[in-house]
Amino acid sequence: MAPTGAMAGTRALPINVAAGAAAGVVAGVPLGIIMQARDMMPMVGDLISDPSNGLGWLVHLFNSALFGAIFALLFSRWISKPSRAIGLGLLYGIAWWVVGALWSLVGHLLYGLLLGALYVLIRPRLARR
Repeated sequence: MAPTGAMAGTRALPINVAAGAAAGVVAGVPLGIIMQARDMMPMVGDLISDPSNGLGWLVHLFNSALFGAIFALLFSRWISKPSRAIGLGLLYGIAWWVVGALWSLVGHLLYGLLLGALYVLIRPRLARR
């Protein structure tokens, strides 16, 4: 018997958030590579305390997971097809590019594209468990 009503929504929320966080981390790697090539990771690490590449990557991947989870919380109810997920991911990437000090439009678009595509691939696999 499939969960319905409040039960389905209650079960879906953690799955959606986990899928968004996982997709966010994977999608954050190419953006991180772009940032690393532009010598930006020490600046990201400096947000916490230490201008190092290692801490910069840790902060960046944490933020990628967080922003992926936020993506899932905001948009999961409207994502029914991969094309919608990718479209919303691209718009979300543009939004973070604007908010994120305009570092790299291409990198943020890539993040949004991968976030949407990976989210729609990961969510059904987690829902089966």
